[in-house]
Amino acid sequence: MANNMAGDKKNSGKGGAAEARAAAKAGARAEAKLVGDIADLDDYARWYQDVVYKADLADLSPVRGCMVIRPYGYALWENMQRLMDGRIKATGHENLYFPLFIPYSFLTKEAEHVEGFAPEVALVTRAGGEELEEPLVVRPTSETMIGYMYAQWVHSYRDLPLLYNQWSNVVRWEKRTRPFLRTTEFLWQEGHTVHRTEAEAEAETLLILREVYQDFMEKELALPVIAGLKSESEKFAGALRTYSLEAMMGDGKALQTATSHNLGQNFARGFDISFQDADGQQKIAWTTSWGASTRMIGGLIMAHGDANGLRMPPHVAPIQAIIVPIWRSDAEREAVAALTGEVETALRRAGVRVKSDWREERPGFKFNDWELRGVPVRVEIGPRDAAAGQVTLVPRTDRSAKETVARAGVAARVLALLEEIQRTLYDQALAFRLSRTYTAADYATFKALMADKAKLGFVEGWWCGDAACETAIKAETQATIRNLPIDRSERQAADSGTCVRCGQPATAWAVFAKAY
Repeated sequence: MANNMAGDKKNSGKGGAAEARAAAKAGARAEAKLVGDIADLDDYARWYQDVVYKADLADLSPVRGCMVIRPYGYALWENMQRLMDGRIKATGHENLYFPLFIPYSFLTKEAEHVEGFAPEVALVTRAGGEELEEPLVVRPTSETMIGYMYAQWVHSYRDLPLLYNQWSNVVRWEKRTRPFLRTTEFLWQEGHTVHRTEAEAEAETLLILREVYQDFMEKELALPVIAGLKSESEKFAGALRTYSLEAMMGDGKALQTATSHNLGQNFARGFDISFQDADGQQKIAWTTSWGASTRMIGGLIMAHGDANGLRMPPHVAPIQAIIVPIWRSDAEREAVAALTGEVETALRRAGVRVKSDWREERPGFKFNDWELRGVPVRVEIGPRDAAAGQVTLVPRTDRSAKETVARAGVAARVLALLEEIQRTLYDQALAFRLSRTYTAADYATFKALMADKAKLGFVEGWWCGDAACETAIKAETQATIRNLPIDRSERQAADSGTCVRCGQPATAWAVFAKAY
């Protein structure tokens, strides 16, 4: 095992020394290229693909538009799922599961819904060697199947509310796909609830938006989001109202990270979800649905990544601390291994997700590799560290901020550093969003901002509420109304104004952006 971390021994003589220096330089260049060979941020689409595949989050599959989520990416999803599931259950919801296949006739019971999903529906028409009497839809979302079942379960006001959620996969036949952001099959959770009154359904919709989704995005993913109401043209097909969370990515585009829908009575009426109320009258129920998916992983990558690859928020990182042992001889390795084992045990007992990297690679290669994968803290242990009973900590958010910590204080310092990194990522993402958010009082300014790639971001302004005006903005600038913010913006100087495009009296303050 001697010399495996430092390369070959230096050759004797002047010529040998020169060759060793040249070899070291070449090795450093090779390491940087081998691990860090991802596209520049200027080529954002390619940079994103490089990070997904080279950080081993996912891989291509032989099925068009589908991805294989690799262990590192799935561990990230499991951490996200666990933290969100805890919030869902804390608000009184229970998990259950519904079938993947849905009778095609179910979709036709809510006309607006089937029209909205028709281009994305995958059908099974033949199975068991026979043509099916009725085609089966491969689940694009579960409102119709769940509506049918809820109608069997709800009879009286005493049965309400129903507060259920499922973790599952869905299939939507997308024409243009990109890993995590938009795939033919993806993983998600979808909540579906039934209520006695419209007020209860609206309260549920906002509870999930704020106390589950927004709290999760900001506290766990370190992702600042804008909560707001979708315009009529952008709402979920068949919904009464749709609310969304919108986040800014590193290229200034928006990503819708979660949605919560007040479905009104549309689906309940279509599937006869009705109940006898306390006054003896038979009434139609009010329903909601809400969901967030593996698209959040794409948002995490694009909101926090940098030129060196991923930067994982510690709360969801599969590996929170990576220990990199460094040695040249067997004797050095033995001393380094002893301290490495001690430190790893201390971190694990403190609840840190930790791994030691004993691969037969140079330290520089390992440093670059784990930076690409976004591990929040690197713990370096070399022969001098072992002799002094200390380690060197390097945060992923600032490689220049190295610090030396005695072995006895490693666990406490790593825990504190992880929280510092979590806050730093949120603060940096928020600062970036604020720096790329503008106001536009007139259409010339609006169009100029949307056309400037170097300044691309969110543009806030008044909107008249006319769908035709909204459509024209999209056609002329490729920007859409992301949402109508619930919280008043600091940029909203007045309570009323005129539409940024047509100049007519406005009805809402809106956030516009180009989006994924």
